[in-house]
Amino acid sequence: MKITPVEQLVEQANSQVDIWTAEKSLEQQGAGTTVLVDIRDIRELKREGKIADSVHAPRGMLEFWFDPSSQYHREVFADEDKNYVLFCAMGWRSALAAKTLMDMGFTNIGHVDGGFAALKDAGAELENSET
Repeated sequence: MKITPVEQLVEQANSQVDIWTAEKSLEQQGAGTTVLVDIRDIRELKREGKIADSVHAPRGMLEFWFDPSSQYHREVFADEDKNYVLFCAMGWRSALAAKTLMDMGFTNIGHVDGGFAALKDAGAELENSET
């Protein structure tokens, strides 16, 4: 059995998805054109807090919440005029998740280079997670 290393999968995803800087992500979120989507595990949110005004969509439910035909669809992900920029802790899971959403046909998807850590370093406002 030949296994493709996860680093290679992330590299392939990054070559196909829009990669956003933390600064651009926060600027566009503030302008109201972008929804920051936190795909980190609930334990990460509880431990580290969350980016203010971001939307949590756990990685395991992401495709179901985005898919308008799914019984689990969330309206927050239905605005075609918004960009949805995913982030995880460092940017690997979000790269893979953004690629999957693009494979589903979404075109308004990107992910944050450096993830939550980069957003914090760029001065993102944090809040305690109630999730």
